[in-house]
Amino acid sequence: MPEQLKFTAKTVDGQNFTGESLAGKAVVLWFWAPWCPKCRAEAGRVATTAQANSGKVTFVGVAAQDQVPAMKKFVTDYQVGGFQHLADLDAAIWTRFGVTQQPAYAFISPDGKVDVVKQQLSESALTERVGALARA
Repeated sequence: MPEQLKFTAKTVDGQNFTGESLAGKAVVLWFWAPWCPKCRAEAGRVATTAQANSGKVTFVGVAAQDQVPAMKKFVTDYQVGGFQHLADLDAAIWTRFGVTQQPAYAFISPDGKVDVVKQQLSESALTERVGALARA
């Protein structure tokens, strides 16, 4: 299991979450902030890609740089409630993955390989990366 998954957090809905629950799965972590225009722009394609790969790849949003009410509003307004979102209020999870700005992604294969992409991804790039994970 990758060292980065050794964390605990709360979801934006106040549920407990452990990074270790993701070990051995194909996972996409999407790092976002509620006020971020690029995050808003890509929310739709992240939601669509997550839904298209449901059961094969686990998506988890990791929100930071704001407070829970703004995070909840983003999840509702941009219709990304199809997967869990963590309230990373102190950016500790962002730090574990070396993320300093949003949007960013961490693609984690079932064998524990972590690939962090620190930029916005086009729909085709996201689809391609998630497809590769789904086949892993």
